[in-house]
Amino acid sequence: MISLNYRDSRPIYEQIKDGLRKLIVTGAIGTDEKLPSVRSLATQLSINPNTIQRAYNELEGEGYIYSVPGKGSFATGETGAGTVRRRELFEKARELLAELKYLGVSQEELMALLEEEPSGGAPAGARKEETR
Repeated sequence: MISLNYRDSRPIYEQIKDGLRKLIVTGAIGTDEKLPSVRSLATQLSINPNTIQRAYNELEGEGYIYSVPGKGSFATGETGAGTVRRRELFEKARELLAELKYLGVSQEELMALLEEEPSGGAPAGARKEETR
């Protein structure tokens, strides 16, 4: 379900939050599906329950989950969650594009990059340079 990387520079609660967000967005956790309790997930991951609670609180603030007192936490539909995350991703994209422009990447190269199919690897141009 969620894997933690203790060498990652991100705090554990952020890794949990990102893992749960990914499961919700990809549909692995369906709309209105109950999430594991704070205690059970903390036991499963062998971490402090306060860490799980912090991740759940932030996901609730972002609209990805909602809590029902006495019942637990549940995944929301995509309506509330998408807006906040979309804003965050656009801001990250702007920062990355600004840095690429600073490094001398042309507008045409940026457009070509946006049109490429996601492959999980380096852009095609980067692979050609490595083999030379």
